[in-house]
Amino acid sequence: MNSNTQPILTARGLTKNYGRVTALDNADFDLYPGEVLAVIGDNGAGKSTLIKAISGAVIPDSGEIRLNGKPVQFASPMKARDAGIETVYQTLALSPALSIADNMFLGREIRRSGILGSVFRMLDRPRMERFAKDKLSELGILTIQNIGQAVETLSGGQRQGVAVARAAAFAAKLIIMDEPTAALGVKESGRVLELIRDVQKRGLPIVLISHNMPHVFEVADRVHIHRLGRRIAVVDPKSISPSDAVAIMTGAQEPPRDSAAA
Repeated sequence: MNSNTQPILTARGLTKNYGRVTALDNADFDLYPGEVLAVIGDNGAGKSTLIKAISGAVIPDSGEIRLNGKPVQFASPMKARDAGIETVYQTLALSPALSIADNMFLGREIRRSGILGSVFRMLDRPRMERFAKDKLSELGILTIQNIGQAVETLSGGQRQGVAVARAAAFAAKLIIMDEPTAALGVKESGRVLELIRDVQKRGLPIVLISHNMPHVFEVADRVHIHRLGRRIAVVDPKSISPSDAVAIMTGAQEPPRDSAAA
């Protein structure tokens, strides 16, 4: 990473306790413009709590988060979303019975102009469907023919594509992806990895949380290793093996000396 480049998002000294359990222990985090940053860690390492703090789902007990150099406090995921941070959850947060277009605009529907929208709350469905189709096409998700079909009729990979397209359509600053290939087969996982690259090419940085080391090492520019509630290393996937990354993650191997603030 160019030393002159400033991070788009930083976290310093984040702590979060649940009773006697310390989920975050003075944790740091840096995301740079245009990169794919993978976050890996063993179960219970605190990486989920870290990501929830960044996305507004958890409020840290102490520490600071800065977005574009300015301190921010997200009291809810909606506040983080308003700031330009979109999250693709492992559960996708899609409504199966609704159409693709309706899911794309869930919580931010476009109303028709004039009295029909302001008083009768009627949706501008043609506009929403055009927008949804354009965004899916931009990301190369062309297997979906009917933008009005219910999400429950789609394959797992197609559903993931809708969730990624929604995030890419509305994210102004960055996208967080939580285990995006966990429930997918080999072919559909490959398509999601292509989607990640497509989103990156559009200039959006991505935080990728994943247990799948081959996927991490295929798409990540840097790998944030989380252990015992804090960042213990940031490594270049081109200069370290997946097995070494796992060894550092589990404590079997010491992190490289120059990796803590990489």
